[in-house]
Amino acid sequence: MMSDKISTILATIATVCWCIQLIPQIYSNWRRKDCTGFPPIMMYLWVLSGIPFGIYFCIIRANIVLQIQPHVFMFFCFISFIQACYYPPVEYNKKTIILVLSGTIVLDLSLELPCILTLRPLYDRGIKWPALIFGISAVILLIVGFLPVYIDLLKRKGRVVGINFVFLFIDSLGAWLSIISVIFGKFDTLGIILYSCVAVMEVGIAVSHLIWYLRYRFNKDTEDNEELEMQCSSINEKVSYIDEQKK
Repeated sequence: MMSDKISTILATIATVCWCIQLIPQIYSNWRRKDCTGFPPIMMYLWVLSGIPFGIYFCIIRANIVLQIQPHVFMFFCFISFIQACYYPPVEYNKKTIILVLSGTIVLDLSLELPCILTLRPLYDRGIKWPALIFGISAVILLIVGFLPVYIDLLKRKGRVVGINFVFLFIDSLGAWLSIISVIFGKFDTLGIILYSCVAVMEVGIAVSHLIWYLRYRFNKDTEDNEELEMQCSSINEKVSYIDEQKK
């Protein structure tokens, strides 16, 4: 069917977006050798979200591209997480980072395959609540992952520091394309909610920085005008004083 082809094409493009979305962020972290404003807990929660995310889409037999997508997403989140832990301001030692990564990989392998093999037959028989638990868990982990960023935005009065905007754009694009692919393909409400949460939270980050920038520019212009007026006033006073002395 045409709708299935469209769904596959859009899902493929979305997967490509989610394969490369973190590359600008990874490069930015590497170039600056600093991850201030880029919390490692965000990336780790995203890594964890990929586990129920992958289980959910495999259980419901979603488009094969959508089944692969969470695992690619986890891989790049892992790299970003390592950077956020290794570079300032966190600077964990290598042994701690390796221990966390090893434990997470073991957790992933011990959950995904058994859950998929056990729950997929149940889903085929119409028992859908186990799959929903994993889907909802993925949504919660994704949303909670954004919270450290929003807390940092509050501290910085809305200014975004350490997060690459190219990364945000590509990631948001991948989310929107995934939403459309689900609509054209096998419609899944939870899948749409999951991708929508990513898109909305990332738009919120961009809007926050835009508002900060506009406020900063306005306040800066106001401060510059006030300083200029003070300087002019001081000059006028000096001129008046000189004139009075001449008289």
